Amino acid sequence: MAKPSKAEFVCTDCGMNHSRWQGQCKCGAWNTITEIKIPTNNIKKSVGNNGGYAGGIGGGSKKIHEIESIEAEKQLTGIGELDRVLCGGVTTGSVNIISGDPGAGKTTLLSDLVARMSKTTASLYCTAEESLSQFKNRVNRLKLSYNEDNLYLLSETSIESIIAELDSKKIKFAVIDSIQAVVTDNANGSPGSPSQVKGAAQLLTQYCKQNNVTMFLIAHVNKNNEIAGPQTLVHIVDALLHIDTNDGQIRTLRANKNRFGDIDTVGIFRMCEKGMLSVDNPSEIFLSGSTTESPGSAITCIRKGNRNILLEIQCLTTETEAEFPQRVCVGLNMNRIKMLTGVLRKHTKTKIFHDTFFNIVGGLKIDESETCIDLALVTSLLSSLNDFIIPRTTCIMGELSLNGDIRPIDSGVPRVKEAAQHGFSQIIIPFRNYHKSMEGLGATISPVKTIHELLAIIK
Repeated sequence: MAKPSKAEFVCTDCGMNHSRWQGQCKCGAWNTITEIKIPTNNIKKSVGNNGGYAGGIGGGSKKIHEIESIEAEKQLTGIGELDRVLCGGVTTGSVNIISGDPGAGKTTLLSDLVARMSKTTASLYCTAEESLSQFKNRVNRLKLSYNEDNLYLLSETSIESIIAELDSKKIKFAVIDSIQAVVTDNANGSPGSPSQVKGAAQLLTQYCKQNNVTMFLIAHVNKNNEIAGPQTLVHIVDALLHIDTNDGQIRTLRANKNRFGDIDTVGIFRMCEKGMLSVDNPSEIFLSGSTTESPGSAITCIRKGNRNILLEIQCLTTETEAEFPQRVCVGLNMNRIKMLTGVLRKHTKTKIFHDTFFNIVGGLKIDESETCIDLALVTSLLSSLNDFIIPRTTCIMGELSLNGDIRPIDSGVPRVKEAAQHGFSQIIIPFRNYHKSMEGLGATISPVKTIHELLAIIK
């Protein structure tokens, strides 16, 4: 006689349970709800019933003065940009997730990290996706420095076996590659299913919190560049890091969640044959370094998180050979380009019947919310169109409104100081961003109110 079974309908994207199958989940995904058959006499007790994500649930309430306050200890990793994103280093006993597209550099970065951490503490790299010899070959290829007595490698998919190894070797720093490839006996489903991902993450987090073990989990992403699996995974861990690729060697690391710091800091890396190298001065990458001045080039200062980055915007205009002019931009938002060209036609009577090409030097992608580049975009377009040169010692920043006024930008003073430190002799800013502290920086500050005042300065 067949064993009775219980049917569950689970969304593979968000992990939501449904009473029956339906085409679209409440998260908005289509055709992601799958049926899971669970024998009713073999339903395992949920991991979460043994305690919270950090364990230790129960014991009644306590007065606040009866609770021992333990300050979170941070340890520098030696990877400058990673320490910057984590706000002063990795927190001891924390569980962190790092995600990104295939080839973004997740394994490369954490291979470097575990090698560095092995110099001070027992460290383990558990790979469920490749062999141990592959990992060792990568370490040799990247020429990583490590302590051979403290660095352990493990090829395992069972969470229970991984935890037993962590306990027997007294590991204090561990990397799991990846959370979608490991399984636990306390959850049902195949590897990567919502129940397995949640159960595995919860078990690992409980162990780390109770034994003061620092851990990094590598997570896969779906086609929407979001972490694959249930959203609960994001709530379990302490920090969520994501690596963005910019169609080149540049990698941007940002924290979407951090319980031990802010999420405003962005780290810049460069992928090369030696691995993921920290870029301490990103402005050097995003400036072309050309000594020849030519039309169509303007330099501005953007803000990535809480750091200021100087970059060069290039524009090329050519006579069109087709019926309609082309508009091509790399690293910029096309809708904003169209809006700015409309402002020029309306307020400056500029006629643009040319093929127009925009590019960001260095391959960086600018968010649509970054409006401080408006003046630099307009200036580079007019420079190429009218064939005049903008000196490379000039930095231009500001937002252009639809009525031709120049609106202020956030963090004006830090941006001006960054430009002055890089030797720019003239800095054009919105009038409302001007502050007395900008004087004495060795640069000429030119506040402007309208597009017409900007044109009077650059022409």
